[in-house]
Amino acid sequence: MKAEEILNEALRVLRDGGTILYPTDTVWGLGCDATNPAAVARIFEIKRRADSKSLVLLACDLDMVAKYVKEVPSIAIDLVEVNDAPMTIIYPEAVAGSADAAGDRWHLAHNCVAEDGSVGIRIPLMEWCKQLVYKLGRPIVSTSANISGEPTPQRFSEIPQEIKDAVDFVVPPSVDTESTGKASQILKVGLRGEIEIIRK
Repeated sequence: MKAEEILNEALRVLRDGGTILYPTDTVWGLGCDATNPAAVARIFEIKRRADSKSLVLLACDLDMVAKYVKEVPSIAIDLVEVNDAPMTIIYPEAVAGSADAAGDRWHLAHNCVAEDGSVGIRIPLMEWCKQLVYKLGRPIVSTSANISGEPTPQRFSEIPQEIKDAVDFVVPPSVDTESTGKASQILKVGLRGEIEIIRK
């Protein structure tokens, strides 16, 4: 498949509420439409992970981030503008739907938001990921492609076959040209400019 065909197939699966295995600017990830609670629940099932844990999301730019959090602190804008390495920012007050909601493209699924209402979002440096999110028009879940509690695969060949078989679409590893195999740094920001380093 050509790169454009791969992108279009991934988009079709995401729009249909499916799950994908795809390369990111950090590690290979499991993804789905972050506004679809049923799809998010499926990600937890695949990972065998408790759904009380929050998930990292990918957004294509700060304009998209601003649609899904009540306020983007100015310090977050500064951090994104100077960033040259994968960086996940945990924002306070996500705009999320209720547990009973069937899915609303203008609200994050309730099950991808932390218990305190915050949400971790990264703007990927990898152009392929940015295009995927941009064309979908809403954030995508990005969680490591492993069973919960097991080591995070550093490359495609290390991803368990069980994971590959469980998703609806696997992006061919030839697209993986920029994954570093390393996790992003994680910063938690507050509305008054506070910064907490969660992971360097």
